[in-house]
Amino acid sequence: MAAISRFLAEPKTATIVGCPFSGGQPRPGVDKGPIHLVEAGLIDQIAELGWKVNFDGHHQFEEVDAKVDPPIGILKNPRLVSRVTEAVAQAVSSHARKGELPVTLGGDHSLAMGTISGTLSVYPETCVVWVDAHADINTAESTGSGNIHGMPVSFLLGIGSKVPEFSWVKPLLKAERLVYIGLRDVDAGEKRILRENNIKAFSMHEVDKYGIGKVVEMALDHVNPNRDLPIHLSFDVDALDPSVAPSTGTPVRGGLTFREGHYICEAIYETGLLVALDLMEVNPSLADPASVQQTLAVGCSLVRSALGETLL
Repeated sequence: MAAISRFLAEPKTATIVGCPFSGGQPRPGVDKGPIHLVEAGLIDQIAELGWKVNFDGHHQFEEVDAKVDPPIGILKNPRLVSRVTEAVAQAVSSHARKGELPVTLGGDHSLAMGTISGTLSVYPETCVVWVDAHADINTAESTGSGNIHGMPVSFLLGIGSKVPEFSWVKPLLKAERLVYIGLRDVDAGEKRILRENNIKAFSMHEVDKYGIGKVVEMALDHVNPNRDLPIHLSFDVDALDPSVAPSTGTPVRGGLTFREGHYICEAIYETGLLVALDLMEVNPSLADPASVQQTLAVGCSLVRSALGETLL
């Protein structure tokens, strides 16, 4: 049964924001993820679920001029990541303001700095469900790699030292409105940040202990106790076990099963509160062709589940 959306305009419209961008991390190929997902038929699949679908082509970031982009501290490609994510924030907010559902296809997860900023600018009370093997909450002080795809959450929360290049990112996300599901590869510095900021996180340990149905219920009870706030779902495919989604940049064994990943999407759709969706880190260059096809199929399937596809 179709969930009645509390926030979206009728007719319900999904706008694909294709973000072929890889600057937040070092491995090539993740910028091809969105292109391959669209070529795999995602737009028609969403339309078959009863959505009007807008897709104006992938965002072309070539015009973002950051040829001279030396590290700031150890942060890599900071100007490029800042300008691209700011452009993404503007795109997402413009669609959300019209009552559309932005479906952002990444690209690396630094893009969430833009997508979530865009959502919060329109829906300030939004809560964020972040599904990922990684917490992506390193600060300029705690990052060991300088790869900004491991840092977007710290910028959104406004923790860590300020990096002037990212002054456009307003700390609009409240710690109590953020919940993680699926964590299993968290840096020591990130564990400390999660504790110090009292951020709710359900690792794979909790998924094993309680089952995914209970975990999703507890996650929503924490960030959205009355089930009345908008939800932004930011889903990194590496939350899934590599046996399910092998073609991603930082795979970690022991992840969510196919069904667990889909259940999260289905349950959030059922709330009628979803206002924005990210699907990130599909990297079609990092596996054999069969594994790439498998990962693309899973990515499309997750999006369909978040937009209302059911088993019966």
